[in-house]
Amino acid sequence: MAGSSNKKSSGGAGIKVLIIGVVLIGLVVGYYYYLSNKKGKDDTEENVKATAVQEVILYNFERNYPQLPKEVVKLYGKFTQCFYNEEYTEEELRQMAMQIQKLYDDELIANKTENQYIEDLKWDINIFKEKGTNISSYAVASGADVDYFTQDGFDFAKLHCRFTLRTGTQLSYSDEIFLLRKDSDGHWKIYGWTLADEENAG
Repeated sequence: MAGSSNKKSSGGAGIKVLIIGVVLIGLVVGYYYYLSNKKGKDDTEENVKATAVQEVILYNFERNYPQLPKEVVKLYGKFTQCFYNEEYTEEELRQMAMQIQKLYDDELIANKTENQYIEDLKWDINIFKEKGTNISSYAVASGADVDYFTQDGFDFAKLHCRFTLRTGTQLSYSDEIFLLRKDSDGHWKIYGWTLADEENAG
């Protein structure tokens, strides 16, 4: 009898171990499935945030304002490509317009009201879209080619940027000269720009 009782007890313990093992395997598989789905969801959300338009809208100027004049113009070029190349809503256009003005000198901003600036921007963008033209790339002059000078108590920097425009298979170029002025916080702000040909003609 004693032998038979021990055998039954050992069988019961084996069943308990088997059940616990199955439960643990289920938990491991379930956790793996949860992590896989979570990673997929996170990747999808990252992709949404990583669109060019969202990148410029979410750009943190307070934390990452460009330190050098050429970096300011490069960021301006990135915004410009979004305006002329990407698809976006009316609200996103307004958000980008407000963001890019953080690169502008106060005097440049004061030249137009917010609505005037956005309307002029939309008009210019529509001309590009009607022609089927986009900004293929842009190249900012190297740091060694930046012309620094002081005038009326302000620090200025002048540099070139070449925009490559694509219309179908045709390429054209727009060479522009940017003038930047350092503000009271030590940030280089775009004071204005002109076509290189116009400045040379003047």
